[in-house]
Amino acid sequence: MQKVIVIPDSFKGSMSSPEVADILAAAAMKYVKCDVIKIPIADGGEGSVDCILRAKGGTRRLATVHSPEGTLIEAAFGIVDGNTAVIEIAESSGLTKQTGFHALEASTYGFGELIRAALEIGCRNFFLCLGGSATTDCGCGMAAALGVNFYNADKETFIPTGGTMSQVEKIDLSHLDQRVRQSTFTVMSDVINPLYGPMGAAYVFAPQKGATDEEVKILDAGLVHIAGVIECDCHVDSHMNAAGAAGGTGYGCAAFLGAKIVSGIDGLLSLCRFDTLLQDCGLIVTGEGCLDGQTVMRKAPAGVAKIAKEFQKPVLAFSGCVTEDAKACHAAGIDAFFPIVRGAVSLEEAMQTDHAKQNMTDTVEQVFRMLRTFQNTK
Repeated sequence: MQKVIVIPDSFKGSMSSPEVADILAAAAMKYVKCDVIKIPIADGGEGSVDCILRAKGGTRRLATVHSPEGTLIEAAFGIVDGNTAVIEIAESSGLTKQTGFHALEASTYGFGELIRAALEIGCRNFFLCLGGSATTDCGCGMAAALGVNFYNADKETFIPTGGTMSQVEKIDLSHLDQRVRQSTFTVMSDVINPLYGPMGAAYVFAPQKGATDEEVKILDAGLVHIAGVIECDCHVDSHMNAAGAAGGTGYGCAAFLGAKIVSGIDGLLSLCRFDTLLQDCGLIVTGEGCLDGQTVMRKAPAGVAKIAKEFQKPVLAFSGCVTEDAKACHAAGIDAFFPIVRGAVSLEEAMQTDHAKQNMTDTVEQVFRMLRTFQNTK
């Protein structure tokens, strides 16, 4: 086994992806003869910039931007390969960047300001990570920060928010920052929801952002309305996978920036050039907090396994828990998976960091002891 790649997601609430990677790597190096490459990974949500900077190197930049509620904050973004910017919407327009819930008023304006800050230092290649937003404005705030004008029925310009999207009558792209047209944008999304409707951005995600039942209806109606205006003035169809990511910012990025939307994990693996690392690899080890039927839907372990199987490489996965429908992970390319909980305990106890780390260490070591046995019998 000449090389092992450990490439886990975080176990949310228990261990970060670097902590999980360290445990996996330590066991691999202790029990089997191999070189280990560590790639702590994310799926396009919060933590994606850190993962990419660890994997590829690069620098972190700060910019002063507006929070979802309009106050000035410091937000970070990453620069890799000279002119490639990696920007998380959560850094500027995330739930943790406001003092309370503002479902109808929260804006992505600061997200646009972060993009503009990266443009100003010469970046022309962008990876936009859309997890963790506080907004449901279809990216209109972002677009306004980059020069797009929105007009109401009185032909007055304004910056739409979730509660005022239904007032947009016309969109003018003629003043869009010219550097946007000189750039390429890739949106990395960890969801596949449509823009509006029962499975859309408002009904599925807005309650998590503090929206009441009545506000959800207002937001969904606004998304339906703004989609019609965008389709008319920008000529971009709203019926696309992940249009509903980050409160419709997935669609907004496609419409206003010409962005391509990809699975978050696919985009991150591409940026890290995961496929080139697989050439002489003997084993891939991944994992996340819970393996279940949703794992195969754009989650990190399934994305890792998909590419690994193209190279006919074996994949093992570890998780905090495994549900009955996790068997679908086998068809997705995960050869075997192992839950780390080793006894009957409450969820709260299982998720305590010290317990989780010890359970992970004990389970992983047993698996690599087994692999050592097979290695020694060859």
